[in-house]
Amino acid sequence: MMEKLSFKNRILIGLTLFSMFFGAGNLIFPPHLGAQAGGNVGPALMGFVLSAIGIPVLGVAAVALSDGLENLAQKVHPVFASTFTVLLYLSIGPFLAIPRTAGTSYEMAVVPFLKNGGHSRLFLCVYSVGFFMIAVFLALKPDKLTDRLGKILGPLLLILIGVVFIGCWLNSGAGEGAVVGDYADHPVSRGFLDGYQTMDTIAALNFGIIIAMNIRKKGVKKERGIVRETIFSGIVAGILLLAVYSALAWVGAAAGARFGADENGARTLSQMMGYLYGSGGTIILGAIFFIACLNTCTGLLSSCSEYFYSRWPKVSYRSWVLAFAGFSALAANAGLTTILKVSVPLLNVIYPMAIVLILLSFVHRWAGRYPAVYPWAVGLTGISSMIYALEGTGIHFPAVSKILAEIPLHSIGLGWLWAAAAGILLGVAFSGKKSHSENTFS
Repeated sequence: MMEKLSFKNRILIGLTLFSMFFGAGNLIFPPHLGAQAGGNVGPALMGFVLSAIGIPVLGVAAVALSDGLENLAQKVHPVFASTFTVLLYLSIGPFLAIPRTAGTSYEMAVVPFLKNGGHSRLFLCVYSVGFFMIAVFLALKPDKLTDRLGKILGPLLLILIGVVFIGCWLNSGAGEGAVVGDYADHPVSRGFLDGYQTMDTIAALNFGIIIAMNIRKKGVKKERGIVRETIFSGIVAGILLLAVYSALAWVGAAAGARFGADENGARTLSQMMGYLYGSGGTIILGAIFFIACLNTCTGLLSSCSEYFYSRWPKVSYRSWVLAFAGFSALAANAGLTTILKVSVPLLNVIYPMAIVLILLSFVHRWAGRYPAVYPWAVGLTGISSMIYALEGTGIHFPAVSKILAEIPLHSIGLGWLWAAAAGILLGVAFSGKKSHSENTFS
């Protein structure tokens, strides 16, 4: 029985995880950061890397070490574990990210070739059906994603991004653009928040189930070996993401210097590709968005369906895939705007709790001695994030808002860190020490 993968298979599994992570948001935010940060692109990229790579890689490791997301969330409470996991899979899956993959790839791969946007609704319908048919074909064999994403689509995506970077490197020559907005005074924290918006920390908690399946398919059967290889795949994916984000941020900085800082990262890429390759640049960029979105869609369909099949096995995995794909196709065509109004605030509540849960898991040798730390820290983080999310939708509580405005980091969207810290202190205060024998990962 194998206990570890070959070097080749480790790289392939890492490429598979990279492909699942790297979707439309991952393409858009680094060029946006580069164009806006100008001469401060270096420190801004450092913040972005921390939240868009560091925490997601830790998330992959945390889920692997805890033997699944629900086991990790059980440290808070059994009811929380079930509710949080279901909401997480739905919000990052069919309620947001899966429908958005079709909509975003359509905007970048099809719309530029439509004359005056004619019959765009019909084209969107036809395109989304075809897009999800391909994604379903790939997702129905989740244990073969290494062969399809790792060997084919992932490397192809990297080659196309390399074409963008090399073309820019050879032909840009415009220096650095002006620094815009928060990137002037707070480049690191601004970059951190940009990375936060990729939502890859939540995706990391989802994807572990499929990565483990592909590792088993390659011959590793012992749980200890699967955990080790899953963590290694996260490291490989993180290195690839670092290289790609750095290249795209540099492309964005060059575009900002030549065309000015645009608020839209996709438009920044479009401007640079048009300058470098003319009409061919539109085709290359469309192919990049299509492959990136298809990879992420396939990964999300697979992981969501596998989880729901494990919870409700009377409904087959195939049926879950078809149901999620069908719902997402309808949402992409008709109700995506409404769904976004509900799911984006929900994600803004879940995301900070996911970060706190991941970070606590890495100090579990200490936190596990205080059983109230997990519920207090995650609970107060959730309450704080819920207030911020409601304010973002226009629902205000004047007295609470006045207090929050005085909290450090509130203005840059990180006030929940203080709630997490307070929760840790209260958790220690309200719990007695566990025995040393319980002081391990459960």
